[in-house]
Amino acid sequence: MGRRPARCSRFQKNKPYIKSRFCRGVPDAKIRIFDCGAKKANVDDFPFVAHLVSDEKEQLTSSALEAARVACNKYMIKGGGKESFHIRCRPHPFHVLRQNKMLSCAGADRLSSGMRGSYGKPMEMSARIAIGQCIFSIRTKDANGHHAIEALRRAKFKFPGRQKVMRSNKWGFTKWDRTDYVRGRKEGWLVSDGTNCKYVSQRGPLSEILSVQRY
Repeated sequence: MGRRPARCSRFQKNKPYIKSRFCRGVPDAKIRIFDCGAKKANVDDFPFVAHLVSDEKEQLTSSALEAARVACNKYMIKGGGKESFHIRCRPHPFHVLRQNKMLSCAGADRLSSGMRGSYGKPMEMSARIAIGQCIFSIRTKDANGHHAIEALRRAKFKFPGRQKVMRSNKWGFTKWDRTDYVRGRKEGWLVSDGTNCKYVSQRGPLSEILSVQRY
């Protein structure tokens, strides 16, 4: 028996059903890598960012997320090179999908019990997505912005439902607008913190403020 198509599990019907000591024997999610490319690149390296945003309340299986990640990663490597971008998969598949296995061979009607005892077995994992939630984000240099938008457009084909590719005004994965980020870095109230940035409060001991601003 093969995998069922997305139409069987794309809608959020009931409460989240997660792996626990009561729900055992759940297969691992297909997606294991959530960050690709130059994931350790400094926040100053990649100012451009684009997001793939869901337009529906839906469920996306871990297989679909993995297929979209592979398609996105492959196009970005072809367009800009291995170290020219950072892709982040935002949702994590925690919801367990169940299937009531039905026999489809000859004489199945004599063997199967129909809807009697129809509570299914765990088959795969899915992520529950809200309207307006980011599914994938790509940060890169401004020169590779068009490649990022095309990579997200190709990733859309792996999902059911409707998604939009949105270009952001923020600097990379930070919460600051580009103009505010540049001003903050120049004036010292924003400091680099790996892939993100840290806000330096002007309150507190002067020694602490100066020690953080040194970086």
